Amino acid sequence: MIFGQDRDELRRMYRDAWHKQTNQQPLSPLESQIAAVVAEHPEYQEALAGELDKDYSVEGAETNPFLHMGLHLGIREQIATNRPAGIRKVFEQLAAKTGDAHAAEHRMIDCLAEALWEAQRSGQPPDEQRYLEKLQRL
Repeated sequence: MIFGQDRDELRRMYRDAWHKQTNQQPLSPLESQIAAVVAEHPEYQEALAGELDKDYSVEGAETNPFLHMGLHLGIREQIATNRPAGIRKVFEQLAAKTGDAHAAEHRMIDCLAEALWEAQRSGQPPDEQRYLEKLQRL
């Protein structure tokens, strides 16, 4: 597992990676990936400078920046490893269709979030085939 289970630890990883990036300090490969996602989301950079223990509520129509950026990292890892098999091709087609790799990831994130939510609700691992089928319909 790339990350631990501690929410505060995860959020500190984002903050620390972004701090290193903005101060031109050396980054580990994982920190480079995190910093790249943060750089693509200027609207979330302020969250990294503030209190990291903020709760984001769906009821309050708040997007959790850490969840959103984590889903980007998850999509990128799936594409890099082509797991589930075929996801890289789906991404390449979607990126060509939208003309923007980041926009393609945003479209894919909704499917990933739904697959993770369904897995959590059922107590089962994510259904990779169903997830891939949803991505193929984008």
